[in-house]
Amino acid sequence: MNWFSILERQALWRPETAEQFRLSEHDAVELYTNAPIHQLMNAAHQRRNAMHDSTKVTYLIDRNINYTNICTINCQFCSFYRPPGHDEIYTQTTEQISERMKELEDIEGVRILMQGGVNPELPFEWYEELIRELRRLHPSIALDCFSPIEIEGIAEVSKLSTLEVLLRLQNAGMHGLPGGGAEMLVDEVRKDVSPKKGAPDNWLRVMEEAQSLGLTTSATNVIGFGESLAQRVQHMSRIRELQDRSLKQFSCGFTSFIAWPVQLEVNSFGRRNRGQNKIQLGAGSTEYLRHVAVSRLFLDSIPNIQSSWPTMGIKIAQMALFGGANDIGSTMMEENVVSASGTDKLSASEQELQTVILRAGFIPQRRDSDYVFLDTPLKGSSLDELQSPPPMQY
Repeated sequence: MNWFSILERQALWRPETAEQFRLSEHDAVELYTNAPIHQLMNAAHQRRNAMHDSTKVTYLIDRNINYTNICTINCQFCSFYRPPGHDEIYTQTTEQISERMKELEDIEGVRILMQGGVNPELPFEWYEELIRELRRLHPSIALDCFSPIEIEGIAEVSKLSTLEVLLRLQNAGMHGLPGGGAEMLVDEVRKDVSPKKGAPDNWLRVMEEAQSLGLTTSATNVIGFGESLAQRVQHMSRIRELQDRSLKQFSCGFTSFIAWPVQLEVNSFGRRNRGQNKIQLGAGSTEYLRHVAVSRLFLDSIPNIQSSWPTMGIKIAQMALFGGANDIGSTMMEENVVSASGTDKLSASEQELQTVILRAGFIPQRRDSDYVFLDTPLKGSSLDELQSPPPMQY
């Protein structure tokens, strides 16, 4: 079936007939390879509108907290980590993290996304007590903490199973797991760029365990390692398989899917592949928009697709709202992992996100980590934008 016939068929998709019109991996690769960008984005936008209120775009007021930069995994695309014993290592105290959370409370934030590295120097009790104390001090802030690779590292140090680690952290007050560390859930790619990170099955297993406990989870994807389009679709297929299984068994799955291109400016993976006769790395704005659109059509059981302003810039993130994305991400307040690889923009104010949404012709809608809508007062100049938002240009 060619791309035109596939898009014609996708136009018939409805939530109640999703299984009947589900894209195969072959269909997704055909769309990715051959569908004209405007027609592909339009099909993804129609799918987004069939799944969500077509007038609204959601966003989250939150903060990224990177509690430690000590890590033993040595991913070649990561410029953030430092090995144990390095002069620049740090691990924040509970008091330091709490101060950052107070600043988030001051702007009516509702979630922290706390990640670090695989730090062999921290005992399990450190994590457990940290979560318990942060929950006591900041009961209104959801604690989405520790990616699957961190959970594996904590389990290895503590001699506990990953399921037991998750259960005890949940009992201490942890709300969910970030989707970090997935990158590309394809063995050939993963072995090349992060051989110490473990097989894709490990990431998927920890996420399935988290979903079995009812923890909030999201799925991520980093593209641009030189992988094929078929491998990108394979990553999405593994996410979809887990989603289907978890929804059936636990009525709990990934809330969202977020993808972005690898940042290559100052890391060893980028340096390794510079020059002639090297593989083509990274992904430009058009390729990113294609990826967002294909993900919206392919991941029919994942409700939310988020655009990525930290890596692509606010204007491309705005364009993604017309190509399948229904969410523009979060304020973040600070960011230390992606930014270490060359991204300059580290935070966005609520007013900035509201203005971007309004200028695209949508209504801004605050949400929490579970995509529950919250009261949304308009900030500053956003009130003026609401009166007469200019048309989106793309």
